[in-house]
Amino acid sequence: MIPRYVVDFDLDKLPRIETDVIVIGAGIAGLYTALKASETKRVLMITKKSLFDSNTRYAQGGIAAVISDEDSPDFLAQDTLIAGAGLCEAEAVDVLVHEGPQGVQELIRYGTNFDEEDGQFALTKEGAHSQRRILHANGDATGFEIVRALVERVKADPTLELWDDHFVLDLLTEDGECRGALVQKPDGSRVAVFGSATILCTGGTGQLYRYTTNPEVATGDGVAMAYRAGADIRDMEFNQFHPTSLCYPGAPRFLISEAVRGEGAYLRNIRGERFMENYHPQLELAPRDVVARAIVSEMESTKSTYVYIDITHETPELIKHRFPTIYEFCLNYGLDMTTDWIPVAPAAHYMMGGVKTDLHGETSIRRLFACGEASSTGVHGANRLASNSLSEAIVFGQRIVNAINEMSPGKKTADNGPAAERNAVLTGALIERRLKLQKGMVRYTGLRRERAGLQKGLDDLKKQLPLFQLNLTKREELEYANLLTCALLVTEAALNREESRGGHYREDFPQRDDQNWRKHTILNRESGIRTERVDEHV
Repeated sequence: MIPRYVVDFDLDKLPRIETDVIVIGAGIAGLYTALKASETKRVLMITKKSLFDSNTRYAQGGIAAVISDEDSPDFLAQDTLIAGAGLCEAEAVDVLVHEGPQGVQELIRYGTNFDEEDGQFALTKEGAHSQRRILHANGDATGFEIVRALVERVKADPTLELWDDHFVLDLLTEDGECRGALVQKPDGSRVAVFGSATILCTGGTGQLYRYTTNPEVATGDGVAMAYRAGADIRDMEFNQFHPTSLCYPGAPRFLISEAVRGEGAYLRNIRGERFMENYHPQLELAPRDVVARAIVSEMESTKSTYVYIDITHETPELIKHRFPTIYEFCLNYGLDMTTDWIPVAPAAHYMMGGVKTDLHGETSIRRLFACGEASSTGVHGANRLASNSLSEAIVFGQRIVNAINEMSPGKKTADNGPAAERNAVLTGALIERRLKLQKGMVRYTGLRRERAGLQKGLDDLKKQLPLFQLNLTKREELEYANLLTCALLVTEAALNREESRGGHYREDFPQRDDQNWRKHTILNRESGIRTERVDEHV
């Protein structure tokens, strides 16, 4: 069993820091929520690397919100529910579609410059959206622009304290409440931080897989520490694999945005044939899970490691204007989007599940909140609709701050950790362990799954459990412990769900089974695994 704490510690022997609100992580969720909270509270923001290291920075497509007169909240809600394959919480979706536009206005107030055409927002369309409603910035650099604007505001905020290069080890709890966090400083020393509210904005779990669009910091730290603290973790079997990441010798798995297909790009197999008409009536704009599995099927049938994305039929001017970042990146590797078909393959991209929250972002542990990809608000269901992630972060970030402002101050005490029991240190090359875990997740718990493989993957992961009895001190060791925790959660949930739905596809149960499986998977360290029905009513 995974222990309550990943390290030994004695609170009585540690330095103490007290604040009002602790924000763990950066990205749009951490930056935006910290800024909103700092309007009324003292905020300490802790990042394990820097403010610029997050999935948000690499978000290309944009942010979905009802801006156009031709669009409506009902249209966006319907698109979200369809993509979510029956597992969205209707009330959470209703919150998202109605409060998203105000969140976008707040981003603009904070200095984000979205692209415009003729004095109006330049809206684009992405997969599974029925309307043009995606705001973008600098063509395909939306995430970087949002992060740029928010980071400038954070650094200029005198009420907001920032700790870069600090690693949060575990959450401190007492009497069913979160009281703060145990933090490791860059020099290896540790400090106990107490606050009336703690917000997990730690991002996803992309590094579970060998091929991912996520940065190296996406190691599931928030989910793992929340699980150890006793929080409910929901729907971890639903991993979104982005259909089109660059697949070219010497190049990283760079994201080729959904918006490229939104602007009319075709998918072709290595024979040059368009193939999406064989898989879905929406062709290249089908939901991501459908497109990703279609690509894998074509790769297998043509004995190739990639397919092509082709936008050469559009004008060079449009391509360079709309996708300057992707165009320049590909050009650095000798690929010209205006004349070349670009080789792509699926890669791990987004975690639909996470720490279960209510409509105000609070988890099953009082005073512990989760926001952004680390959370499971109920918005995404079994398959996230493109560009809903950024809007979810700002909508629920605001709701978290509203809830915190109504809370009384928290106590500044917590349960102590275990006595110094872990003496042995990790031996052998950690990079080998991590690579083996990633390869196993690709093989057994990837795009396509079946019982025997999932069981084999779970058995292999359980052989690594003695790691938790070792004295872990380095960041990469602690990250691996968190990855192992999340890998176990994903695999156990995938083995339990005997159907196919959204981002979870079982070859031995290829059909969606609403009668038996229209329900969430809940994982809890103390009570194990259970299911919970979906609330369909607003």
